[in-house]
Amino acid sequence: MLKSGNLRIVESTDEEALAQILDRSAARNPDVERAAARIVEDVRARGDAAVREYAARFDGLDGAFEIPRAEMRRAARRVPADVARAIRAAARSIRHVASRQIPRGWRTNPAAGVTIEQRVMPLDRVGCYVPGGRYPLPSSLLMTAIPARAAGVREVVAVCPRPEPVVLLAALDAGVTRMFRLGGAHAIAALAYGTDTVPRVDKIVGPGNAYVAAAKALVAADCAIDFFAGPTEILIVSTAGRPDWIAADLIAQAEHDEDARAVLVTPSRRLADAVAAEVDKRTPADGPARTSLARNGAIVVTRSLAEAIALANRMAPEHVVCDTREVASRLTRAGTVFVGAFSAQAAGDYVTGSNHVLPTSGAARARGGLSAADFVRVATVQTITRAGLRRIGPAGVALATAEGLSGHADSMRMRLAE
Repeated sequence: MLKSGNLRIVESTDEEALAQILDRSAARNPDVERAAARIVEDVRARGDAAVREYAARFDGLDGAFEIPRAEMRRAARRVPADVARAIRAAARSIRHVASRQIPRGWRTNPAAGVTIEQRVMPLDRVGCYVPGGRYPLPSSLLMTAIPARAAGVREVVAVCPRPEPVVLLAALDAGVTRMFRLGGAHAIAALAYGTDTVPRVDKIVGPGNAYVAAAKALVAADCAIDFFAGPTEILIVSTAGRPDWIAADLIAQAEHDEDARAVLVTPSRRLADAVAAEVDKRTPADGPARTSLARNGAIVVTRSLAEAIALANRMAPEHVVCDTREVASRLTRAGTVFVGAFSAQAAGDYVTGSNHVLPTSGAARARGGLSAADFVRVATVQTITRAGLRRIGPAGVALATAEGLSGHADSMRMRLAE
């Protein structure tokens, strides 16, 4: 393993280094989990009183939780015109993509006299968490609220500890029905269990810090959540990409926070060296990117393109960037895949319309990103006629008898005897 400025360069034969770079599960911090558990239980027990105390302690809130509609509109008018246009453009793209993601209902007859129908029904009320860190994140609100509304959800409740005017404009454009000046584990608990002020929701979505993630995991038994959202990550598979553009993509992802992961996997040693040099040249002297790249960034030099693709699938990263559609077709474990030199991953964070709320820490092995499909219930309706039961009932009786469930068998046998 070689250290080249901000990025280490690793040979694919170095299994110990590969494991450190690629094989990371969701991090757990017992101290954070215990603190989040205390907050969740306190809010569940004391409702608004507990929420008010935590909001004052952590966010300096002194006043009402809920932001009136008129206040949202006044704040939205302060957003610069170019930013307002960008929000509306992003919203249109997200809405367009979300409208294609909703599952469809259907009806079928697996046997004569047996009808199975799939019904697709929107959730009644969802909660969207919007982080309130160093910078406002209107894109996170758009990415969570718009798919919910596209799915037909009637009530979309958003929480943000410090909602700037740009976030409030995004909330109005996305169709948020109620907005609360709340964040942290106490906001998650309030959404999951409800208080006199904050309504209980059916599902909570959206990224947050470690306390938010821990609180979401804690309430998941009582309130559905999207998934665990850990530190962001990008993996680039390239054989002949532009070194400066690849470096820019790695730095862009690394600037999220010091725990972000940014990895290039390539069979070209020449490209590896060139990208490392560009990263050294372009990484800001201050901010999280430098620390993130030094701690979690890497370039892996493989023996072949096939091996590079296999390593990408092994990591199952949040974002993958690759050179061609042929390579993309072989990347089967990723939250989202960007194809071609002009498919900047950063564009997907804002304006392509595809969702940027994506699985991290290997969770892309099992699912993709947030979509309108996450905001509906899919249920079946079954109808069996007399003739239908004659056809399928004997098999049902035989199976129930084989399992020793005589009551099951009798409930079918009695009808068959009519």
